[in-house]
Amino acid sequence: MHTSAFRANRAAELVNAGTPFVAATVVRAQCPTSARPGDSAIVLADGSIEGFVGGQCAEGSVRLAAVPLLESGDTLLLRILPQGADGYPESDGSLTVVNPCLSGGALEIFLEPRLPAPGLAIVGNSPIALAVELFAESLGFRVQRSAEVPDVAGCIAVLICSHGRHETEAIKVALDAKVGFIGLVASSTRGEAVLAELGLCEEDRAAVRTPVGLDIGAKTAEEIALSILADVVRAVRIDGLAPPALEPVKVPESAVDPVCGMTVMVGIDTAHVSLHGTDYWFCNPGCRSRFLEEAQVGS
Repeated sequence: MHTSAFRANRAAELVNAGTPFVAATVVRAQCPTSARPGDSAIVLADGSIEGFVGGQCAEGSVRLAAVPLLESGDTLLLRILPQGADGYPESDGSLTVVNPCLSGGALEIFLEPRLPAPGLAIVGNSPIALAVELFAESLGFRVQRSAEVPDVAGCIAVLICSHGRHETEAIKVALDAKVGFIGLVASSTRGEAVLAELGLCEEDRAAVRTPVGLDIGAKTAEEIALSILADVVRAVRIDGLAPPALEPVKVPESAVDPVCGMTVMVGIDTAHVSLHGTDYWFCNPGCRSRFLEEAQVGS
């Protein structure tokens, strides 16, 4: 299988598994460099890399720049320059680093985080529930719908469109899971009656939106679904709604190569030596060998 096809299949596999990663693509390569435009790699949250975007030193710069993007969600144009090269003016969305180990050419690598789609749970088999499911998938949500109460762990929103079935149970489950958006499709009168039946504290009561949806004068099931999802999107884009209990990205440790001065990511495959009780990390085995030679001469 061609490497580009393999990378695409691997990316699809990670997306389907809900595994976050950063897609790294070489968009410019100035000779002499080993990478070529179109070369690509996948960077996982632990800093491991699959693919090719340059030699060991360039790869190290990509790892360091890519992992934090899994938390911010931002794209980045990474410019890797050799020692002494003319710099680029700083601009939003770009980062320039100097790599003293490069063979002389510059690289520009586009880094794009691919994060799991936000989960949205729908309770009910009503026409509104079916319309919400259809529209939500088009908006990029990872949708799960059930006639009863689905697993809501990690969902960004729970929408209850069951017309009286499993409503209180679904609300309790969503509150226990700390879901930030709980929407109940009901009239104002019935919605208030459901909340009164639950006997919620003020904070939990405020977390349940009923009737859910922006007021657009909706009449049909499809229009009501549109108003509900508009309410969810507004909460995400304007109010900062996020899935509950997201695990923060743990950026791997980094160290400065004592020979070339390059910042490297510390991992099991990073060149390393312990000397007189002190650990040293290197961008490649060549720097480690030079360090040991100089240490031996100076001893």
